Amino acid sequence: MPKILDRLVNQLEAKGKPKGQAFAIATSALQKSGNLKPGTQKPTVKGVVRGDMTPEAREKSREAKARRK
Repeated sequence: MPKILDRLVNQLEAKGKPKGQAFAIATSALQKSGNLKPGTQKPTVKGVVRGDMTPEAREKSREAKARRK
């Protein structure tokens, strides 16, 4: 399982979602955001890069993107 998918599934489970539901939600959200290839659980280049980032690095990336808009 890609790191980014595993991380999001764990976050959703921590919020009380059952594992199957968390997995479905995470897969759908990551496909929509371009981190997973449509219809699969294979990561895109973006998904691999973001999966390798630390939570702090992802936060900085989100903040930088928000400032550009």
